[in-house]
Amino acid sequence: MSPKRNVPVEIIPDDPADFPLCPLCGRPIPPAAKQSEHHLIPKLKGGRRGPTILVHQICHNEVHSVLTEAELAMHFNTVEALRSHPALGRFFAWVAKKDPLFHSRSVGNHRKRKPR
Repeated sequence: MSPKRNVPVEIIPDDPADFPLCPLCGRPIPPAAKQSEHHLIPKLKGGRRGPTILVHQICHNEVHSVLTEAELAMHFNTVEALRSHPALGRFFAWVAKKDPLFHSRSVGNHRKRKPR
């Protein structure tokens, strides 16, 4: 039988004030909330080792339903830029009023289609 290894135990804070905050909507991200790492520069556009931010899954879904990878890489590669986008800003203001554990299905692609 192999010896037990010292495995680090993740310490979960008891106080909700100690939870990380979603930089997009400003709500705390408790351990039970659906969450995701968002690459500020998409991996497909060279951001594999670039900066990431921890966000609620619903916020992440909305970002990717509104903006293309190219738009994210060129114009919306900071938290400030994402929050200043008109449609995303409205969404983040709306979801900021919800419970930190709130999640719902994204309605789908909000991007404008190019005429053929």
